[in-house]
Order: sequence, then structure tokens, then C-alpha cells
Amino acid sequence: MIRVLLAEDQGMMRGALALLLGMEPDIEVVAQVERGDAIIDAALASRPDVALLDIELPGRSGLDAAAELRSQAPECRVLILTTFGRPGYLRRAMEAGATGFLVKDGPVEELAEAIRRVLRGETVIDPALAAAALSAGPNPLTARERDALAASVDGATIADIAATLHLSESTVRNYLSSAIGKTGTRNRMEAVRAARQQGWL
Repeated sequence: MIRVLLAEDQGMMRGALALLLGMEPDIEVVAQVERGDAIIDAALASRPDVALLDIELPGRSGLDAAAELRSQAPECRVLILTTFGRPGYLRRAMEAGATGFLVKDGPVEELAEAIRRVLRGETVIDPALAAAALSAGPNPLTARERDALAASVDGATIADIAATLHLSESTVRNYLSSAIGKTGTRNRMEAVRAARQQGWL
């Protein structure tokens, strides 16, 4: 049996996925979590073969959890299943060690087959998303520019961001200015929106 951990914050979607996957003769859902910060503990307790992770989860993103799973449970394959087919998300998922990336609107048979394929060591990526990611090119933002943008999401002041990131205010301004330039926007709120649309944040 293929042991699967399912991380999905929407209860109905999580229940439906667990039920449908459980109907496959060779798949067993051994753990279900609704928060990103519960993924690692659940994986260590249930030892799944494949972790099926949503990206946008409360507490912690599926992408961040994927990166930690690679070190904490290296035998567990990660398959990202998301509503948001953004090229930047695909690139970040691959960098985090995911071996599969699918959007949620596909048939459950396709998902079950993807689980089997990643367990065999294959990489499974939604074809349309793969093409979009190749044409979009790499994320132009540095890690620090992403941090500065992410910290400014809720309208935080430069001083707030500097305190959060333990940087000087002038350094924060430089990072934000650079991020605005790279996203081709007029201000940091537009830069945040543009970066999110690309999946860079």
C-alpha cells in the first residue's frame, strides 16, 4: 500500500480527496492535516510514502513544509496540489524538493497515477504549467527582496519592516526599491500584487 499524507485546509476538499484516494486499491491516506505547521509532526508520526500538500495553508505554506520534509523525512516524496497554477510556485516547489506539481481541477485518476509515479522516482508536472513556467523565466527577486515585500503585505511601515527583518531602514528601502524596479510597478503594494500573481511570494 502507498501511504499518503494529505494537507488541505478546506475540510470538504480534504474529505473528498481522502475518500476518493481511499477507493484506489493500492493507496491509503494515513494522515490528514489542515494546517501547514502540522505537516512535519504528522509526517514523522505516520511515515507516509507521499505527502500531498496544498500551497496556501494556515500557519505555514506547503512550499516551506516541503523544504523541511526533504531533510526531516527524506524518504517521503512531495506532490504539490494547488488551485493556483502560477509559474513561480512551480519553480519554488521544485527548489523545495517537490517531485510533482498538479492543479486541483484534474481528475482523481490522474492524481492517483501521479502519486504512483512520484513514488517510482518520476517527476510529474502539469504540462500547461510547465510550459508557462519555462516562458515566464526565473524569479528575478532575491531572497531579501522577497522578505521585504512579504513583510510589507499588511501595510507595515519601513520601520516595522526593518525591525521584523533586523535590518536598517535604508537597507529595507533599497530592497523594496529594487523589487519595485524588477516587477515593473510603481510602489510596493503593486510590487507585492505582481509578485504574488507570478507566484514569487
